Amino acid sequence: MTNTLNDNELVQQFIQGDQNSLEILIRRHKNRVFSYILLIVKNQELAEDIFQETFIKVIRSLKRGKYIENGKFVSWVLRISHNLIIDHFRKEKLKGTVSNDSTEVDIFNSQKFSEATIEDQLVNDQILFEVKELINELPDDQQQVIYMRHYMGLSFKEIAEQTDVSINTALGRMRYALINMRKLIEKKNLILTKV
Repeated sequence: MTNTLNDNELVQQFIQGDQNSLEILIRRHKNRVFSYILLIVKNQELAEDIFQETFIKVIRSLKRGKYIENGKFVSWVLRISHNLIIDHFRKEKLKGTVSNDSTEVDIFNSQKFSEATIEDQLVNDQILFEVKELINELPDDQQQVIYMRHYMGLSFKEIAEQTDVSINTALGRMRYALINMRKLIEKKNLILTKV
């Protein structure tokens, strides 16, 4: 019976004390939420940690009445997971560590770089690092659209659905992100190409 209920009905049942309804919600959305986290963080253990943190935060927020019923439960959960991912990257940045896992390419184990000189590797590492630093300086909504488009390969329609905005808003955020990155590149006088 409970399996046939929609997300908001399950949320209401959980708030009224039915633990089983939360388990159904988690099972229903586990793959989508976990895949989303893993695509951004690119590390299985870290993704599992953030996934658990996401649902701990979901439970706390539901119990405190912080969920506004708008028919978009999964979008709300994805936003929570995205904010936790951003928090994780901010903490890493403050620690001053750059993880090899956080790049598109495994820099230290790639056929592409096996014949490259050490100088080429260093230049490439520096470019990847500087691009990531530029992205971190953008407003959160612009960071989000860049990660979802370029790191996760989502279409603007998918980005719009997952962030609960119109396609035009998602496109606008990308446009402003690129404009802001160009300004930052000029301001910092960066050269993001191999000479």
